[in-house]
Amino acid sequence: MNEENFLADKFAEKRGHLRAVAYRMLGSASEAEDAVQETWLRLARTDTDDIDNLSGWLTTVVARVCLDMLRRRKSRREEPLDTEGPDEIADDAPAVDPERELAMADAVGLALLVVLEKLAPAERIAFVLHDMFDLSFDDIAPIIERTPVAARQLASRARRRVQGSDETRAPDRTRQRQVVDAFLVASRGGDFAGLLAVLDPDVVFRADAVAAHLGSIAELRGAHAVAGNFNGRAQAALPALVNGAIGLVVAPMGKIKVVLLLTVDGDRIVGIDAVADPERMSQLDVVMLG
Repeated sequence: MNEENFLADKFAEKRGHLRAVAYRMLGSASEAEDAVQETWLRLARTDTDDIDNLSGWLTTVVARVCLDMLRRRKSRREEPLDTEGPDEIADDAPAVDPERELAMADAVGLALLVVLEKLAPAERIAFVLHDMFDLSFDDIAPIIERTPVAARQLASRARRRVQGSDETRAPDRTRQRQVVDAFLVASRGGDFAGLLAVLDPDVVFRADAVAAHLGSIAELRGAHAVAGNFNGRAQAALPALVNGAIGLVVAPMGKIKVVLLLTVDGDRIVGIDAVADPERMSQLDVVMLG
């Protein structure tokens, strides 16, 4: 058996699982099949000698394909065209754990898919991969280009919305605003101690490639390092709602140049992601706050 046939056989074994993953993310059987086909094309172009865990690699790739499709759909404000039920998709999934597969098939009905449609793409991916397929947040984080802590927060927010308890975000958001305002005041005023007070000791700052090209450090870890980076800065930063959570935008002359995605846990900021890539920023829902 040549390598191409070997890969095709291995992929065929995983196809049902990949289709199930894609359907739960996209809510459309035809789009799910497109995502699976694109995953096969990417596998065929990849040197498989570098793949240690084929199942994990395929799940990661199909998730990234689905994320791209969700972002394009969101930018076009399109809805999926078909409404096939989930059983048609789930029945093909490999029964690694039959009871869990049955529970998942029962749980993913059309009502849930309607709720999932309301989630931001990154929220939906984080929720589906973690809550339905048990992927760790360490594995999910690079797929949605966030920190593991931020991925956990996204999945938690999505879970609340799916369970119909998103109204609890109002007081939480008020507290987030207080923390972010304190961060801004300390940053602008060069108050290093004030910055340390609102930063988690293990806070992580990450900048995408465009933000790094503009002068940001690609990654910083720890409160002292992050506080030193922001001390005396943030003069042009303004508070905003970014995908429903409190964040910051750097908008000199009224033009958004960088979006700072802040992950707040209690009274501390645990993650800051600087996004300056125009394509990524175009996928963010940004509402300026007064």
